[in-house]
Amino acid sequence: MDVEPITDHFAARVRDIDLGEPLTDDTVAEIEQAMARYAVLVFRNQPITDDQHATFARRFGPIDKGLLLGAKRKRRLSNPDVIDLANVDQEGNVLPASNIRNVSLIANQLWHSDSSFKDPPAKYSILCGMDLPAEGGQTEFADQRAAYDALSGDMKARIQDLVAEHWAYHSRNMLGGGGFSAEEMAALPPVHWPIVHTVPESGRKSLFVGIHTREIDGIATAEARMLLLDLLEHATERQFVYAHDWQANDVLMWDNQCTLHRGRPYDLGQLRELRRCSTEVVATHAG
Repeated sequence: MDVEPITDHFAARVRDIDLGEPLTDDTVAEIEQAMARYAVLVFRNQPITDDQHATFARRFGPIDKGLLLGAKRKRRLSNPDVIDLANVDQEGNVLPASNIRNVSLIANQLWHSDSSFKDPPAKYSILCGMDLPAEGGQTEFADQRAAYDALSGDMKARIQDLVAEHWAYHSRNMLGGGGFSAEEMAALPPVHWPIVHTVPESGRKSLFVGIHTREIDGIATAEARMLLLDLLEHATERQFVYAHDWQANDVLMWDNQCTLHRGRPYDLGQLRELRRCSTEVVATHAG
């Protein structure tokens, strides 16, 4: 397995590996070491099936079942561990831009970490690109370890012991999705995580913010939201960002504990089919 850094400390391309084949323990350990250092790994030309996708993910921890908020529909995929992120209906037809399912897909264009609104949150995400639009639709990643390191001493002291509320429906409400039932919202109550935590695999401190954060414990809403916006603006400055231009059958793997990501806009009338598996954090975040 050959690991080629994209930058010195963030994102790397991995070659000479077939994700469709069973992984040895040594290969799993190599991938985990690369994840601890680079946080985002790019595997090109990996035409894996959904079952192979899920099998690969399981080597790194229990599966996060995940969810796509919005209109309920029958599963299009046979493997329940794989999340369908395609903008199509059951028959494979591209959905109109006004379809409510697109609210959740468009919400992925906001900076977030997967399942930060759940306990446990997601650890690693593995995203497969099947069919991609000719223009747009890139995925960007922001290194939250480097963003933390770049904070002033005063800001580090200010946020060190702060705890933020993450709520699944915050971003959907921002985009006008709304209309969620009390039953749906009760099934995903807000969770609370430290704004600063230590990533166990690397021992590095990292920010843990994103579009799902809407409150800070013990701080008035207006002040809290301005601080969260300031942190998010800082955390996604261009020097911390890797932008991925998709090719068919790319597989991306990233650590949600120390990265934010977002999709970029694309023509909603064009097919964009991706599928994701995520693993869960086994223990909750330590401050």
